[in-house]
Amino acid sequence: KGDMVAMMAAAGTGQLHPMRGFDPEYTDIVDYIVRITHRIWEEKAVGLIYDTYGHNISVWSPEGLSKGREAVVADTLRALNAYPYVRIYVDDVVWSGNENDGFHTSMRATSTRINTGHSIYGPPTGRRVVRRAIANCLAKENRIIEEWLVHDELAVVRQLGFDPYAQAARLARAEAERGKPPVRAGETERVIGQGVPAVLPPNPSDGFDIEDFVRRSMHDIWNRRMLNRVDAYYAPRFIGHVSSAKELYGRGDLKVHILGLLGAFPDAEMSVEHLYWMETAPGMYRTAVRWSLIGTHGGPGIYGTPTGTHVYIMGITQHDIRDGKIAEEWSVFDEFALLKQLVVL
Repeated sequence: KGDMVAMMAAAGTGQLHPMRGFDPEYTDIVDYIVRITHRIWEEKAVGLIYDTYGHNISVWSPEGLSKGREAVVADTLRALNAYPYVRIYVDDVVWSGNENDGFHTSMRATSTRINTGHSIYGPPTGRRVVRRAIANCLAKENRIIEEWLVHDELAVVRQLGFDPYAQAARLARAEAERGKPPVRAGETERVIGQGVPAVLPPNPSDGFDIEDFVRRSMHDIWNRRMLNRVDAYYAPRFIGHVSSAKELYGRGDLKVHILGLLGAFPDAEMSVEHLYWMETAPGMYRTAVRWSLIGTHGGPGIYGTPTGTHVYIMGITQHDIRDGKIAEEWSVFDEFALLKQLVVL
């Protein structure tokens, strides 16, 4: 975890690991991703996007795929117009990779912003909002060439004082009228026919295998529905930070949170799309997991009366793992984007 002020002060002091093609002012890949975020959003050097993003970049979000650098510039300008007074506090950056294959970064940040301009929700409200987001990027030779972005938009809508269900319905209908294709999810394959959920093969390693631990924990709990395994994977004093700015304290809270989603989407299937980690000390890891969940809105709950809609959820989770247990977790997905999928047009 880095202090932004210290990073900015360290400019030009030399690179701490090989970074072929990157500007020499960046001391490491964490400095690179934090510094350009600060400049683009807080200093409003929007044009820096032309120097640090690939011309044909793919940006994946819960709204779908956005293609090209000009789309990044346009989205940034629209966001800054709605919230020109923004402060971004980088909470952590998990990274992996090298100068040959590129660097993967997972930046978790909390931002404060004041809505003094027009947004997709309407005229300025003058309200101050706090938003948590996680952005995963692939960067090579001073260019971000692919990005996956999730943020807690439902919390923003509520802080602005709007009815999220009314806003979701209005925007979903407007997008349909403009011809925007709906999010496609399809049916789950967690259980085929009269089969049962797959059981992962035994861990081939004699010791603690961080990749096996993370993949197995998510599969056992979410796909096999073994919520009793929460006790095996999570520390007793576990702390969780999840969407809608909800805080979880202890394994019991986590089980209730999981049941809320599985109750609404009983056939849900979770897939781990990408996983990397850093070992910060013996037995201590920080992970970044990009995942997807598809399912059918078949149960009552926090998302209203069941609609029978097939949904797609894109999420990113970061773990703090200590001594073989998940001690803290930050998990973000866009619940407002999910509400838009559930609107019956």
